[in-house]
Amino acid sequence: MRNKKNGFYIALAVPGIIWLAVLFVVPVYAVLSIGMGKLNQMYEAPVAVWNPFSWSSSNVIDVWRDLFGSASFAGPVAARTLIYVAIAAALSLAIGYPAAYFVARFAGRRKALFLVLLIAPFWISYMMRMLAWIDLLSTGGYVNKVLGWFGISPVNWLGGSSVAVVLGLVYGYIPYLILVLFAGLDRIDPALIEAGRDLGLGRFRTFVHVTLPLSRQPILAALLITVLPMLGDYYTNQMLSGAASTSMIGNLIQGQLGTPGLEGQGAVLSMILLLVLLVPMIYYVIATNREAAR
Repeated sequence: MRNKKNGFYIALAVPGIIWLAVLFVVPVYAVLSIGMGKLNQMYEAPVAVWNPFSWSSSNVIDVWRDLFGSASFAGPVAARTLIYVAIAAALSLAIGYPAAYFVARFAGRRKALFLVLLIAPFWISYMMRMLAWIDLLSTGGYVNKVLGWFGISPVNWLGGSSVAVVLGLVYGYIPYLILVLFAGLDRIDPALIEAGRDLGLGRFRTFVHVTLPLSRQPILAALLITVLPMLGDYYTNQMLSGAASTSMIGNLIQGQLGTPGLEGQGAVLSMILLLVLLVPMIYYVIATNREAAR
């Protein structure tokens, strides 16, 4: 019986393992082979080296100099990306947590309606949503019209404004954060909140001492699922700014992959970004296991 159960569980895992190998392991190894490969000097095209014993570190050295060298240009871009993502994540949490909390605790019979409204942005493509932001932030857009009511001159939001890029990141990824937060807040046992109230805590203290600690894991999961795509985003800056002063690490990778002779460096930079993204994912897994054991 034990062997049959093990065989059953292995059979269930096989499709996922095949999917992971074909769509993750193989592509990642292909990118790594290009990044650690060679360059065809005649055609300025990368040559993938599949044998790890024949890999070259020239692209890694070049990328390291671009990031941390005395004349680095990728280092400021990476720092700017971290700043943009940190601000966008904080704004998303400040906006999304109250929205998710309201739907989970006070929506009542209209909870399904509010959930539909939260999911509605997913029905529109990301490009269309960014185009809508372009109309809003253009010189004659509604944002500048509202500012004009207060006597403020029109602002060139789309001419390399960091504010426009950060707001675009918030608008593009906040639905993911709200849905994850709602799923976590909705699972909190109302009896625990009522127990806090019965012990003499007011609404605010009950929220601080009961609801907020119980929502720590949903907050962590929501930030993780929001921050990871933000770090690799390149399309938001490309649509709302396009200026070098607001470029992010995703724009740098895209530019290198589209430039003859720099594809190998772009592959190495994308692998470095992948390693950076692994850190919060590993931390989330450890924190989740620790919380489950507690």
